[in-house]
Amino acid sequence: MRHKRRQRLHWPDYLILAVIIAFAAAIWFRISGALNYNWQWHRIPNYILRWDEDEGRWFTNLLLQGLITTIRIAVYSGILALVLGTILGIARTANNLAIRMLARTYLEVLRNIPPVVVVFIFFFFLSEQLIAALQMERWARGIARQENIAVWEFFFGDMRRFPSLISGVIVLALFESAFVGEIIRAGIQSIPRGQREAARSIGMTRLDEMRFIVLPQAMRKVLPPLSNQFISLVKDSSIISLISVQELTYKTLELVASTRMIFEAWITTALMYFVLCYGLSLLFRRLELNKGR
Repeated sequence: MRHKRRQRLHWPDYLILAVIIAFAAAIWFRISGALNYNWQWHRIPNYILRWDEDEGRWFTNLLLQGLITTIRIAVYSGILALVLGTILGIARTANNLAIRMLARTYLEVLRNIPPVVVVFIFFFFLSEQLIAALQMERWARGIARQENIAVWEFFFGDMRRFPSLISGVIVLALFESAFVGEIIRAGIQSIPRGQREAARSIGMTRLDEMRFIVLPQAMRKVLPPLSNQFISLVKDSSIISLISVQELTYKTLELVASTRMIFEAWITTALMYFVLCYGLSLLFRRLELNKGR
């Protein structure tokens, strides 16, 4: 198998690989020489995992804390975006013109405004107001004072920062739901009209038609684009660092500000994002292959 893979590589492949290596080496020497930069890679592992001599165990440090928060935000906002996107996708195919136009307006506005602008609009005009109305900060502080909060910390991390986490989840989900809605809409419209007419002919309501006929088939068809959108969501989560949500990008900024390890910190962060997103792409590809068998 290895011999066959080597035979697939031709001289242009080796040339491209050599150019990439030369380019990386040139950047490396440029930073080390012209900028007189002092590399400190030996310090990076300590900012991923930290050994506490007093307690005699390992603790997560800035970068790993940020990565875990990023995963939490991606999972929660992905679920919420799927729910909202499904509602929007169904609304885009509704018989009522007003519902269709409202859903289309929401989708078109969010898909054609820069993400940074959308994040700030949702944060200041919706997320912050919702958290204040529900008195979420007082509730989170009350839980943080309790002794047995291991379950809460597993799902939400430091409960003192719970309102910030929820803000990021809401903002990201509302933004991503616009893209998910268009994917769901395309999946619904890909179902042959004859199946829907057959459902109505046997007395099914529109709700039953969607539940039992259309959505199960549409979801199978839109699984690949939904998988890609979830990977995009993981990368887009870095935007919410602008509203002080302490995910991976925010933690990297803290690390750079306190240590001045600019290149080491950002290269490590890039590798973390790459490993996470590439791992998800392999997982979704395996799921698609298993589904096709």
